Formats: sequence, structure tokens, C-alpha cells
Amino acid sequence: MESGAVFSGLQPNPATNHNHHHHLLGPSGSAIKLLPPLLTDKRHFCPQPLKLQQQSHFASLRVNDTANTVRVASPTSNVALELAEIDWDNLGFGFMPTDYMYIMKCSQGENFSKGELQRFGNIELNPSAGVLNYGQGLFEGLKAYRKHDGNILLFRPEENAFRLRTGAERMCMPSPSVDQFVEAVKLTVLANERWIPPPGKGSLYIRPLLMGSGVVLGLAPTPEYTFLIYVSPVGNYFKEGLAPINLIVETEMHRATPGGTGGVKTIGNYAAVLKAQSAAKEKGFSDVLYLDSVHKRYLEEVSSCNVFVVKGNVISTPAIKGTILPGITRKSIIDVARSQGFQVQERFVTVDELLDADEVFCTGTAVVISPVGSITYLGKRVTYGSDGVGVVSQKLYSSLTSLQMGLAEDEMNWIVELK
Repeated sequence: MESGAVFSGLQPNPATNHNHHHHLLGPSGSAIKLLPPLLTDKRHFCPQPLKLQQQSHFASLRVNDTANTVRVASPTSNVALELAEIDWDNLGFGFMPTDYMYIMKCSQGENFSKGELQRFGNIELNPSAGVLNYGQGLFEGLKAYRKHDGNILLFRPEENAFRLRTGAERMCMPSPSVDQFVEAVKLTVLANERWIPPPGKGSLYIRPLLMGSGVVLGLAPTPEYTFLIYVSPVGNYFKEGLAPINLIVETEMHRATPGGTGGVKTIGNYAAVLKAQSAAKEKGFSDVLYLDSVHKRYLEEVSSCNVFVVKGNVISTPAIKGTILPGITRKSIIDVARSQGFQVQERFVTVDELLDADEVFCTGTAVVISPVGSITYLGKRVTYGSDGVGVVSQKLYSSLTSLQMGLAEDEMNWIVELK
């Protein structure tokens, strides 16, 4: 952290004085008031309020023989950090409440400042808030990983910050600066450090939200905006290595239209796919692959993933043209594939090419890479490979996850270490 203000380890201490607040410097240089976290259930102890302390060296992971918990030295202190009491081996991809969330507000026409960490909990919104009535909201998704040496890694958080700013401009919202966004993410991750899974057991999923929280009755940008970050530990999406998914090509409904908001991560994009997705799942498919709404023959994306088609040494993916979300995993996979000698093309990809491909895979923050085992289009089913997990998908998945988890050298300069 640029300010030099760092956290001490969170220690179980039932005798914590709950009225005593400590302050930290936030991304904008403002003081941040830290409240002790709420007990999310009776098995979770209450950490002390976070203190400012001089930075010290890492210690490696060590197992405490007296209890079934891993003790990790906090990267920001010499105090051991007790991990939350979770069955890390059976951690799914679902929401789990943690200790702190980050909140920063701003009025229309002004800039965000004075963010603060608060205990995680429900938020209050006026029933007439713009986000509730007119869907003026955006979200992001990224992950933090724990390394064996106790370090914590973020993967390209500034890319999420840039994307949020692009989306905010489209949705007539002010947004945090890239630096504010990244600092807020760091702060929230460190405050919830005990919830980051041990190496190899998953990651801490980070969900930034930007919403029109101000009161508005007629259709207009709201007068006030809230930037909020919460986190949740998640397991690896595929427990037993990569698992192939089965897609159906949707020919009636569309995810996005030219000139619309398909290219930004606005909340309304996602509720709109639920109907087609639910129908597909009832028929036994994993998800839906959407076609363009004009010609109905060019691939766009899956409900919440970008799609790639492999033919020989050429990997093709639909070009970003306003209807497709510019995925950060998508962007990263393109660079990794090119560095490994593949020819990558961003262009219009027809549904016929899809049916003739050697391999098909999807990319997204949650899954990283999702190999496609089969595609069904107008009643015709095409399968890929013997088990659906192609050589290219496997190679790219291994390369990117090794990088994200700090197991491979970061030659791309994509990793942000939280020291």
C-alpha cells in the first residue's frame, strides 16, 4: 500500500472492545474507520479491529497441530493469521458472508472520495433508488489467490477498473478512478484475509458494484452513486480438473443488440439471459450460446462467458463490437495463446465454423476456461474430442491458472502482489 499503512494479522479475541475504532488511510487518503466484524455464525471468532503496523517479512504456511486450521503469517505483520473455520476441501462456488465490505459514495457531477471499510451486512436503499427502478448499475468480478509463501495475488485488477469506467460512462454514472478502484480492492482483500482459501483450495472472489443509489422518480440519472466491494471465498469451479459443458445455440432470444449495452457489465444484461438459460438447463444443457441479433448466424457469447473456436493452429473468437463483453480472461487468453505460437483471430465467427471446429471453449472469471463437450444447433448435436477437453483448452487453462496462482513466472506483468 502506497501510504505504508498496513494491517496486522486478525487474531481471535473475544475480549475485543467493540466500541474502539481504528482508522486507516483509504485510497483517497481519507481516514477509514474499521469496525470489528460481525459474527457470521457461532463458529467464527471475532478478529480484533485492524491495527496499523510496520510491514514485516513473510513466514511460510505452517499447520497448527493442535487444531484443524492452517495458520498463515499475514503478509503485513509478524502475527499469525487464523483462517476462518471452513471446510476448505468442500468449498463450492456460492456466496459466503465475510467480515468487511468497502463503501464509497458520490453525488452526480462530483468525484468519488472518502471510502471506508464497514462490517459486512445489508445495505439500505430508498425504494425510489435508480438502481432498483431503472437498473442503473454495474458490477465487476475478480479473484485473489493465496500463495504458499503467504503472499496474496490479484490478477489484472486495473483491467476491471478500466472496464468499470467504460461501463459507467455508458450508463451515465460517475466512477472511481483506476487507482481508487485498485486500492479499494486491496483494502477489502486484506481486511478479509482470513477468508482467502489456502493455496490450491480456491480463491477469494471479489465483487465490486457501482449503483445509482440516489432517489429518482422520472427516468433520469440519479443524484447519488454508491461504489461497494464485497468478497466471498469460492472453491475451484471444476473440482476434478476441467469438466466439459454442453451448449445449445439459441435462435429465438438475444443477449444484446447493436447500440445496446451488451458491451458493458451492466446488471440488466444478466437477468435477460435467465429465461433461455433456464429452458436450456431443463433440457439437460449447461448453458446457451447466443447469435448476433441482426444476421442470426455469427457467434456472440454464452450467458456470462466469451467463446473461442479452435481449428488447427488458429484460434478464433468474436470481435468486440459493442454487443460482446470485453472479458479480461478473454483478453488474457488471447495474449497467452499468441505467446505460445497460436494464431488468434478476433473477427466474425459463423455458426458453421463452430460446428466444424476441432475444439471449442469458453472463458470467464469464475471458470477461467470451460471446455465445450458438445454444441446443439437446430436439433443437430456436434461433439468435440473423446472427452470434450481438448489439448489446446487444457494447455491454455494450465498456463493461465499457473500464472494467476503465482506458480509460473509472470512475464506478462499481470500480477499485483499485496505485501
